[in-house]
Amino acid sequence: MNVLQKNIALGELRAARSMLPEPVGLVPTMGFLHEGHLSLVKRACEQSASVVVSIFVNPTQFAPTDDLDAYPRDLERDVTLLQEAGANLLWLPTPDVMYPPDFQTWVDVEKITQPLEGEKRPGHFRGVTTVVAKLFNAVQPQKAFFGQKDAQQVAVIRQMVRDLNMPVEIVTLPIIRERDGLAMSSRNTYLNPEERRAALVLSKSLAAAESAYESGERDAQIIRKIMEEIINAEPLARLEYVSCANFETLEELEMLDKKALLSMAVYIGKTRLIDNRVLG
Repeated sequence: MNVLQKNIALGELRAARSMLPEPVGLVPTMGFLHEGHLSLVKRACEQSASVVVSIFVNPTQFAPTDDLDAYPRDLERDVTLLQEAGANLLWLPTPDVMYPPDFQTWVDVEKITQPLEGEKRPGHFRGVTTVVAKLFNAVQPQKAFFGQKDAQQVAVIRQMVRDLNMPVEIVTLPIIRERDGLAMSSRNTYLNPEERRAALVLSKSLAAAESAYESGERDAQIIRKIMEEIINAEPLARLEYVSCANFETLEELEMLDKKALLSMAVYIGKTRLIDNRVLG
């Protein structure tokens, strides 16, 4: 695997990219890889002749109060995992490369970024869409692979690709979970053993809501209440939001008469976790 790192010029990246057999798949990540990331790389290898992975902890999608400096990193381990998974090229851009002096151009998707994560983390999606657009422009992939765990992020990126006529197919893969149901996340490493047990309340609340749906419940407010009550019963959990929204638009539903996205953000101790499930 070719590893391009430090302050590499984009011309050198594009030269390395031009040597790869087509079609090319891209897996954008922030590193500290787990099985969720690796499932994307493996699927990219199945659907592409070559696979490019980027690792970049993007500062513009973190709020001043977020955990940018504390975000876990282990590059040596990441490189080993990517080699084993079959990636062909790893790009490690720095903030100076992605945001050079006097940088002033942003990609701002509007309506679909306003609820949920967008409401709780102002500016987050502007950072996400800008960096993803830059990655697409630099790598020129035919396909890009994302995980369903960041469901709103995927919806926003799909909207950006449609609106800007980007020639990239967005491939979304299911959430990879631990055996006990917890969605895999780099932030799970922040949890102590007691918090780790408490974090199961997220997947338990989603499972209960899905069970109610499968039993015939279609009132979205009742579905939300089921999730809220289970989460609020956990002493270490602090609920930020629960949602039962239209899968495409992310507008909150009154009745589940179409494909829906259940999602939530919950603090377990000081660690903010998200999870979701698709109904219908």
